[in-house]
Amino acid sequence: MSLEESTPDTVETAVTTAEEIEDLLGDLVLDRDDHLNAPGFVVRPDEVQDTLFRLRDEAGFDHLSCVTAQEYEDRYESIYHLKKYDDPTDEVSVVVPTPTDDPVSESAEPVYRTADWHEREAYDLVGIEYDDHPDLRRILLPETWQGHPLSRDYDQDRPQVVPLREHANPLQEDHEGEDDTMFLNIGPHHPATHGVLHLKTVLDGEQVVDVESDIGYLHRCEEQICQQGTYRYQIMPYPDRWDYISAGLLNEWAYARVAEDLADIEVPEYAQVIRTMGAELCRIAAHMLAVGTFALDVYGDFTAIFMYAVRDREKVQNILEELTGQRLMFNYFRLGGVVWDLPEPREDFFEMIRDFLDDLPEALEEYHDMISANEILQVRTVDTGVLPPEVAKSYGATGPVARGSGVDYDLRRDDPYGYYDELDWDVAVEDGCDNYSRLLVRLREVEESAKIIEQCVDLLEDWPEDDRTIQSNVPRTIRPDDDAEIYRAVEGAKGELGIYVRADGTEKPARFKIRSPCFSNLQTLPEMSNGEYIPDLIASLGSLDIVLGEVDR
Repeated sequence: MSLEESTPDTVETAVTTAEEIEDLLGDLVLDRDDHLNAPGFVVRPDEVQDTLFRLRDEAGFDHLSCVTAQEYEDRYESIYHLKKYDDPTDEVSVVVPTPTDDPVSESAEPVYRTADWHEREAYDLVGIEYDDHPDLRRILLPETWQGHPLSRDYDQDRPQVVPLREHANPLQEDHEGEDDTMFLNIGPHHPATHGVLHLKTVLDGEQVVDVESDIGYLHRCEEQICQQGTYRYQIMPYPDRWDYISAGLLNEWAYARVAEDLADIEVPEYAQVIRTMGAELCRIAAHMLAVGTFALDVYGDFTAIFMYAVRDREKVQNILEELTGQRLMFNYFRLGGVVWDLPEPREDFFEMIRDFLDDLPEALEEYHDMISANEILQVRTVDTGVLPPEVAKSYGATGPVARGSGVDYDLRRDDPYGYYDELDWDVAVEDGCDNYSRLLVRLREVEESAKIIEQCVDLLEDWPEDDRTIQSNVPRTIRPDDDAEIYRAVEGAKGELGIYVRADGTEKPARFKIRSPCFSNLQTLPEMSNGEYIPDLIASLGSLDIVLGEVDR
């Protein structure tokens, strides 16, 4: 089924309430499930596609945000968390239980393309199989792995089994009797892959006819580590390590938001302003490196563009170091607020930020002169890596990747948190749908982040000293209700960074699932690259701005 055939042009009805959704699904619903921020509906494993098609085509849920799989004592479960690109606060969860002796469910891939990788991960780590999935095989672990690491009966002592055929040419059959195609390995150790990413590329002459992203080289068990830590103290240091490109505070906010909603913790207004300022500093630092490495990928400008970008990123890191005490792994947020107030003397800290903001417009003008106005870069990026908006939505693309395709979606505005809804700023959107548009979005977002930071500084300078509360009163031990489930997300530097948590009544989560924006965005690479040339493929990959620490987790 083509994407054009599977994507509706219009939504027939506007369904908003849980009761209306239940009426729409009718006899497909077996039961209701309680999720803290989204109504949950339990459906049969052989009716997944019917359910999702109705929710997408008739209720407008066009964004499959997260897929979570888990095993209970008596069943397996797949949970599809759906949103709307037009209104991400309108959410619904589709819960699909399967028996332990036959964990087989229908695939959601015919409805949402992004389910391809998400269901492969669920199969790889938990062991649920999905009928009609186009390519159900492991994604993070090698095919030679024995067992499923998140299943209850997983035997950690089982060795890998590597027969000789595993080392054979993966395209040997294609080469028999055919001389037109060539198999090309790009990575996993190559600077243009931005980490340990292996691109299995098939060429017809000089054009890409197929590319497969082989991930899993950097899997670090971040979800499992968080499941072993306590909500209150032991999880917060780890989010910094997911997207480690200076985006740590954005990652920390993703965990803070889900845990605070789960435990009903209020954050003081003063702390919200500090969080918002710190998060936007991190966004600028992340985008600076994204722009610099993109120029390096496209036309090899190391001495000017790359070093200019690193120079400005260093200025932001100096500010963040003053604020948090660290340059990369900040560990500054706490549940209910932040760990400490702004550094003293406050006047010097504010002056440091204002000096950076004053210099930023001239620096951005330099970037536009040397990057966006560069004829070589324009030839390499305009009308290459094209990603139409409906394709971007089907793959669950978010952040600058989606906004570069004209998808006006930003959780800071559309699902407000922190202090964003009190400030004056705009969402940067470009409708070129190509590599050039994604570059422009990031440059424009740096400008918007600067606006937000300046307003936060103005507020913090005038904040009464007696009202500078940095943390609310948080219980020493947090034990959410048994079987409480929640999914919350923030607008990370790369897009929607979400976390699903299921509690079991203890001080540690029973299930902790990270929704990585890079994981979903990377799936779009074949759509952007097939039919183009190898240099275009490298430019498209650079425009996605992925971090493998967040892709593999």
